[in-house]
Amino acid sequence: MKNTIAIAAIAGFAAAATAGDSFTLSISAPTMVAEGATFQVDVFGDATVGTHMLGGSFSMSSGSGLISGMSWTPATWSAFNTDNGYAGNGDYNSVIFGQIVIPGIPGFDTPAAGSALGSLIGSFEVTLGAGTGDINFAINAGNPFSLETITQGVAGSNQSGSANTNLGSATVTVTPAPSAMALLGLGGLVAGRRRR
Repeated sequence: MKNTIAIAAIAGFAAAATAGDSFTLSISAPTMVAEGATFQVDVFGDATVGTHMLGGSFSMSSGSGLISGMSWTPATWSAFNTDNGYAGNGDYNSVIFGQIVIPGIPGFDTPAAGSALGSLIGSFEVTLGAGTGDINFAINAGNPFSLETITQGVAGSNQSGSANTNLGSATVTVTPAPSAMALLGLGGLVAGRRRR
């Protein structure tokens, strides 16, 4: 009983970040893909405070009808995940990620490999339908915070706040499928021959 109370007290100790601290969720995506393709959008977490990611929450939006489906896969270090699923129209409901780290408690005192700041949080697999144009992805803040960090070997954590969180965005241009481009090129050749 005494150990349970101590663990809860240590695990629950979270500090608000100072004004100079910043937290970043960034997106890595291809700049150009063909219509009908499936591609990956990776989300990374970083901060100016702490050494490792402890957890967080965010959603993704694009409002694009070019997207026919999306799915989320958390990074292998994230042991506690909630996936609220695809919302349709290129938007994704909140995802929650995290791990338990309790300094001084063997088995829980070391952050998982791959959770260092600047590492992958997880990936969206995006499936496109027909059509071309730009898709503008944006990360939206989670509740009660988007990113929480911990310093390895030190009790306590640091949580992002609305004033010190940088949320990434990316634009992906969807081009005609290669077979459609070949047909357009062939049509141009035929039209050019008829004029002669």
